[in-house]
Amino acid sequence: MALKIEQDHNRFRQIVRGKIKANLKKYISHEELIGRKGKDLISIPIPQIDIPTFRFAPRSQGGVGQGDGDSGTPIAVDEDEGSGEAGNLPGEHLLEVDITLEELAQILGEELELPKIEPKGHQKIQTEKDKYAAIHRSGPESLRHFKRTYKEALKRQITSGAYSLKNPLILPIREDKRYLSWKTKPTPECNGLIVYMMDVSGSMGDEQKEIVRIETFWIDTWLRSQYKGLVTRYIVHDATAKEVNEEMFYHIRESGGTMISSAYHFFNKMIDEEYDLGQWNIYGFHFSDGDNWSGGDTDKCISLLQKELLPKVNLFCYGQVESTYGSGEFIRELEDELDSAENLITSKIESKDDIYNSIKQFLGKGK
Repeated sequence: MALKIEQDHNRFRQIVRGKIKANLKKYISHEELIGRKGKDLISIPIPQIDIPTFRFAPRSQGGVGQGDGDSGTPIAVDEDEGSGEAGNLPGEHLLEVDITLEELAQILGEELELPKIEPKGHQKIQTEKDKYAAIHRSGPESLRHFKRTYKEALKRQITSGAYSLKNPLILPIREDKRYLSWKTKPTPECNGLIVYMMDVSGSMGDEQKEIVRIETFWIDTWLRSQYKGLVTRYIVHDATAKEVNEEMFYHIRESGGTMISSAYHFFNKMIDEEYDLGQWNIYGFHFSDGDNWSGGDTDKCISLLQKELLPKVNLFCYGQVESTYGSGEFIRELEDELDSAENLITSKIESKDDIYNSIKQFLGKGK
């Protein structure tokens, strides 16, 4: 019975995975999904899965064939029911299911065909992990291994002739007892740093920030599945740059001009002062509407990327979010001047519908 239930549950999970994959592009572009995120789970509304349920009559009346009535009397119909025009579309059935972020990342990787990330250089850190995998003859009673102790006592009693089929009583003595013990194993662990940068000048409105929020959620979900220890930090900039927390990153708004180089300087200084390039895989994601203060500052950005940032990071991604007020020139300058840089990826995000393809562009190289 338990096996049958487990088989049914696994089949249901496969159906759920199929529904999520089929509708993943729709989920990615809707911010409501992020609001359903818990600590380790995310709640996803799945359409068109019917769960059998009992339906009771709306009134506490007798059923068909009960009570008084003559032959041919029509069955009573609720007068309130049936109001409204006829239609040819099925009703919408929604079921909310909880799925782990790890499984969600796996589905994302399968659907977008994202390659597994190969850490660059020697960025594997050896960490020690204790695992109860050994058996010793001594130890605390709380770690006594019942099965191994029983087998040792049984072997001893059979060998000595003390075992009786009529009275199969097994009494362990001190020499029979076995205890769990741990082994310390070094395990490789890759550390990742992800730094999000965003233009918060007056030309970046709430709609643009919402696009950034949705895209960074999915980028985070994928990268966290690739690294045991992922550190996320946030930089905002207008004419100057500063570090903020996650909440402020998505809600702060300034009214000054834009100097993108201030964010790149800040990012470069953060790496130099706090992160050993031999131990960290570093990712930079910058989002802007492409409106920079001057061509001279754009030249500074290109120089910083070419000489400082690109040699230090696994990947630098620039996402240009469409804005009514942005000039959109910055992405063109990057593509013209740094076209040969393998770890620089640019993407145009004109609306929420472009988030799906933008994520694939950013993460599709497996860096």
